[in-house]
Amino acid sequence: MPIGSGTAELVVTPDDPTAVTLMVNGVPSSHLDLADPLRLDFEYMQQMAAVLDAMPAGDGPFRAVHLGAAGCAMARWVDARRPGARQIAVDLDPILVDLVRGWFDLPRSPALRLRAGDARTQLDTLADDSADAVLRDVFAGDRTPEHVTTVEFTAVAHRVLRPGGVYLANCADRPPLGLAKDEVATVAAVFEHVGLVAEPAVLRGRRYGNLLLIGTDDPDLLDDPGLGRALRSLPVPARLLVGDELHDFARRGASLRDSAPVRDAEE
Repeated sequence: MPIGSGTAELVVTPDDPTAVTLMVNGVPSSHLDLADPLRLDFEYMQQMAAVLDAMPAGDGPFRAVHLGAAGCAMARWVDARRPGARQIAVDLDPILVDLVRGWFDLPRSPALRLRAGDARTQLDTLADDSADAVLRDVFAGDRTPEHVTTVEFTAVAHRVLRPGGVYLANCADRPPLGLAKDEVATVAAVFEHVGLVAEPAVLRGRRYGNLLLIGTDDPDLLDDPGLGRALRSLPVPARLLVGDELHDFARRGASLRDSAPVRDAEE
């Protein structure tokens, strides 16, 4: 089906009739189990869920902002996992936003508000200290647009987060992981505590894959041994790098700025 940015298609898994994959321009963008919002099949979303599960309960409803929402798989998960949550989901393509609203049984406003627009522009409109989590899953093809990878963008996410909130960013990279290293340096320029999650083969630079960046000012979240165990216990086990391990991984990383070009992932 034509959308503003190309085409969108729903593909039903033949032996799994309640599962659908949203394809955008031929690339898997979201996977949803229409009967079970807690099921997440994309590994990096399982990793995001593990981090969100490790966050302590706060006062009032959990508030999340999803940038690059696509089929809203993570928003559905948060709604089921954190009853009473209040969420905003942003996607660039207004036609896709309308289609997703009609295709899937999504939570209704104010539980979930859908917005069409640029991720950075929409994030900039949100109030200070208004979210517990900001999740970045923005892609153009297989790359994240440069304007949502920089220190300046990350500072906007930090402003929107309440004290102790969490910024999660999906970074897709290939060996030698130059972009991921730069993104670690970028998040570290804004947040007090930074972590990186990925499958061991991706961390060792053996193949292209997703890496999850974590930024928070909570001194306890990334040191929680339960988070490391949860990540290692996923269907595809993942490692959490913090402290000296993360420093060694990202030693050659340089923070990204609006005024500077993003390093090519092939370098």
